[in-house]
Amino acid sequence: MIIFDLACTRGHRFEGWFASGEAFDRQQAGGQVRCPVCDDDTVSRLPSAHVAVSKSARVPAPVAPPAAPVPTEAADATAGLPPEVVAKLREIVRATENVGPRFPEEARRIHYNESPARAIRGQASPEEADSLREEGIDFAPLPPFLTEDRH
Repeated sequence: MIIFDLACTRGHRFEGWFASGEAFDRQQAGGQVRCPVCDDDTVSRLPSAHVAVSKSARVPAPVAPPAAPVPTEAADATAGLPPEVVAKLREIVRATENVGPRFPEEARRIHYNESPARAIRGQASPEEADSLREEGIDFAPLPPFLTEDRH
């Protein structure tokens, strides 16, 4: 398993886990590597500090903690947004029904009037998302900072 630091053309940074560098190249060429924030499929690898260590290697204790906490992806995504806007967006998302992996099926049922119209959210693979788009079903990916479980 290899971890790459990635970024889309809009500057969203995220990490991806791949079986190998070749696996990343194949998935990227096939348009399968997408930004989780904006669904952009133009993604590039960034210089990375991830290092593979064998199980038998001895890892020294850290000398000192980092000087400042590293911002989380959610903090990066909300940077510059007024807190009341972020709170309102989260409120709107919480008012939707989470249908989980049934999202493509339920979106189709709503679109074809087989199920009552309502706001839903869930997960879809890139292939399922492409199929929904081809059928003319409108939806938008949600950035992770809106769907994180915040206790």
